[in-house]
Amino acid sequence: MSNIRLFFPESLSLNFESKLDKSQSHYLTKVMRIKIGESFSLFNKNGEWSAKINQISKDIVEFSVIEKLRQKENTKEIWLAFSPIKSNYFNFMIQKATELGVTKFIPIIFDRTIVRKINKERLEKIIIEATEQSNRINVPILEKPQNLKKFLTNNSRKIDLIFTDLNTSQKKLEINKQANKPLCAIIGPEGDFSEKERKKILNFEGVNPIKINENILRAETATISVISIINYILNL
Repeated sequence: MSNIRLFFPESLSLNFESKLDKSQSHYLTKVMRIKIGESFSLFNKNGEWSAKINQISKDIVEFSVIEKLRQKENTKEIWLAFSPIKSNYFNFMIQKATELGVTKFIPIIFDRTIVRKINKERLEKIIIEATEQSNRINVPILEKPQNLKKFLTNNSRKIDLIFTDLNTSQKKLEINKQANKPLCAIIGPEGDFSEKERKKILNFEGVNPIKINENILRAETATISVISIINYILNL
């Protein structure tokens, strides 16, 4: 089996034939240098398939699906609600959170958020690339930026909220593994949550505050830390 994996949004089935886009065709033929008759993998939320290159015409790869390799994933929903941060750190955070299994990204504009716009197209490209490289099937969803009030209102009683709170004394995270609700970690901006925001979050039904470190962590470090803790507990 080839270790080359590409995300393909269209429905896939045995003997299905189609073409890759220009970017993916260039990656296969010019970067990975695979030839006609060789195989690679295609995946989307419904599973992963092995495909064979039938033809390369005008630098576009034509392929056919030859085998189903994996069924769709049934994994615990892990969401990340976060403040956008500066570009390089932001890209790193999104990449690593995808590798660690986050299924939905929710940008929130807090009182102290500095970066108030996101490049959705760029971030979605990073998400897809990290999904391809980390052997995942489900590509995480990236929502549009929203304020804290909207986030809390829209998700009332729908999620278990893990609040990374510097001011709490709670250092142990309790997770109900049998619950069907998504687990959502919420990460504050560079200047931390305002006291008003902190009170709103603590009043949210199903909130679970935790101090993940005695030190003040950068947003990307806090993200990797809390998602790693969640994964560790879920896999016990």
